Amino acid sequence: MAVAGKTASGAKGKKGTKVTKKFIINASQPVNDKIFDLSAFEKFLHDRIKVDGRTGNLGDIIQISQQGDGKIEVVAHQEFSGRYLKYLTKKFLKKQQLRDWLRVVSTSKGVYELRFFNVMDDQEEDDEE
Repeated sequence: MAVAGKTASGAKGKKGTKVTKKFIINASQPVNDKIFDLSAFEKFLHDRIKVDGRTGNLGDIIQISQQGDGKIEVVAHQEFSGRYLKYLTKKFLKKQQLRDWLRVVSTSKGVYELRFFNVMDDQEEDDEE
């Protein structure tokens, strides 16, 4: 019985704390090459991010905004996974048929970058053969 009481009070402690997580998706390389539409990606995130199991339920909990030179910032005021953001980014790339050329790389905690696959290395290897 005492153990159950401890878990209940522990859960109350978690609910009271406010969690704010900030994620940045840097797509400046493909945006500068004009193959990636940042506003369409922002709209895709608005439409697809689920809050409490439902899409279109962002409210004040999650804000998505464009930062200058090809960056999108996602600020979540509840538990939010960076992997979920990476998953949605990959899904958008697949939908736009860009998945063969771009990949999503985590450069640091909470920062993701869209990079081109290194095609030059492959061509150099073919020349050597």
